[in-house]
Amino acid sequence: MGKVLVTGAAGFIGSHLALRLLDRGDHVVGLDNLNGYYDVNLKRARLARLEGRAGFTFVQMDLEDREGMAGLFARERFDGVVNLAAQAGVRYSLKNPLSYVDSNLVGFVNVLEGCRHSGVGHLVFASSSSVYGANETMPFSVHQNVDHPLSLYAATKKANELMAHTYAHLYRLPVTGLRFFTVYGPWGRPDMALFLFTRAILEGRPIDVFNHGKMRRDFTYVDDIVEGVLRVLDRVPTPDPEWSGKHPEPCSSSAPYRLYNIGNNQPVELMKYINALEEALGMNARMNMLPMQPGDVPATWANVDDLIRDVGFRPATTVQEGIRRFVAWYREYYGVVS
Repeated sequence: MGKVLVTGAAGFIGSHLALRLLDRGDHVVGLDNLNGYYDVNLKRARLARLEGRAGFTFVQMDLEDREGMAGLFARERFDGVVNLAAQAGVRYSLKNPLSYVDSNLVGFVNVLEGCRHSGVGHLVFASSSSVYGANETMPFSVHQNVDHPLSLYAATKKANELMAHTYAHLYRLPVTGLRFFTVYGPWGRPDMALFLFTRAILEGRPIDVFNHGKMRRDFTYVDDIVEGVLRVLDRVPTPDPEWSGKHPEPCSSSAPYRLYNIGNNQPVELMKYINALEEALGMNARMNMLPMQPGDVPATWANVDDLIRDVGFRPATTVQEGIRRFVAWYREYYGVVS
């Protein structure tokens, strides 16, 4: 791809992706605002794995900085952009909705404008499985309607898909949206279940288990996510010759636009996820069984047929293996020996 902008480069997925891009010889400009939504020291530790690598440049900036973003795009002339920066978290969106407007809406427009005015060859952006909202038909397919989000976070991700399509239509900007399904793995986010559960179990505290453990999630290992992103980035979308406005297909267009799910295609019950963690830790969890939380959905399950067809990739890391790798990283990073 040449020169790639990765926004959210100090984040969980962004740092893994930047490493893979550097390993294959791309020049990477990593952008992050290093905000305090969670431990900034963890973000800096992720960055430390990138800084000093040939071909890597770090820029600390907010996506909503309109002039700063315009100047960055004008200077660098990126070949490709992967937008992973966002205010994340379903439950946090109930507490601080305006932060989602600033980053996920205003910030994303600035990314689109930068791509438009600097002739970027392909924009890949992170959407989310949360856009499926009230949908109950499983597995979730990119061919389904997704007009019933259950959180503001989900609504901003759906908005990103619509905004991106508009730029693909008006300016012929090639864009691809990726709906990620519950990503986990080493260097993960401290607000996610696996991180919270691991810390609590090791400290002898009970874990909060929502929906009385009856949740099902399509947990997807971070290396599988990154492999999918790379393959999609290298496949610049073109208009779908079979697309028709009389029967509009949600995941393609007469514009250079595509949507894909990236999930493990194997939903796992939350209790089985916890059991796999107990096995990896060699410790049992004490559990607080709690009801469903506002904004949550009871189950996710990704149909990845389109991803397999177009880029020849299917995520395949088992939950047992992925959790084992996370626990090994956690023990090393935090110095936990028992």
